[in-house]
Amino acid sequence: MSESPTARLERKYRYTSRVYDLLDWPWERQYRRWRPSIVGDVEGRALEVGVGTGQNLSHYPSGVELHAVDLSRPMLERAQRRASSARCRASFHHADALDLSQFSDRSFDWYIATFLYCVLPDQLQARALAEMSRVLAPGGRFRLVEILYSHHRGRRLAQRVMAPCVNLVYGARFDRRTLEHLAGAPGIEVTGTRWLKDDTYLLIEGRRT
Repeated sequence: MSESPTARLERKYRYTSRVYDLLDWPWERQYRRWRPSIVGDVEGRALEVGVGTGQNLSHYPSGVELHAVDLSRPMLERAQRRASSARCRASFHHADALDLSQFSDRSFDWYIATFLYCVLPDQLQARALAEMSRVLAPGGRFRLVEILYSHHRGRRLAQRVMAPCVNLVYGARFDRRTLEHLAGAPGIEVTGTRWLKDDTYLLIEGRRT
C-alpha cells in the first residue's frame, strides 16, 4: 500500500524537527517582526493549526484560550517547551489539519495557520479548509500566511533555485493555489489579502459566514 501524503509529511518532520529552528533562523529574524500583527489581536478561543515549534506562542494576548495542533509529535514537543513564554492559556494536540474531529463544530473564534497551506498538497487543501469552516463559529475569523512565487524575475529565479531544497526539507512549495481553494470553500469568505514582503509573503484574512 502506498504511503499517504500526510504520512509522508509526518515522517519527513521526524527528521526536520531536529534542525527546524536552526534552518529557519535566517528567515525567523524577519518573521518575528510580523508575528505580533498576525496573532496580537486574536481574542476568545483560538485554534492554531500547524503550530510547528511554537514561534507564535509568545505573541498571543493573555486572554486567549489557545489550542495548538500539529501533525508532527516532535514539532509539537518543541512547541510545548516554548509554552512557558506564552501569556495565553495553551493546550497542545497531535492532529491532522484534514481531521480535527477532536474539536466540536463551531467551537472557535479564530483559526490561525502560518505556512501550513504551502506544505499541504493542493489535492488536500479543500479537506483542510472544510475542517476550518466546520470548527469556526459563525463570524469566526481566520488568518493564513503563505509564500508564493514572485513575479519579479530575480526573486522568482532565486526561489526556483531554492525550491527543490525547500520541498525536500519542509515539504513546502511556492506554487500552491490556496486562494483558489478558499474561493471554492463553502461557508468561507476572504475579507482581505496583503503582502507582508514584496509579492511573496501573503497574509490572507477572512471569516466564517
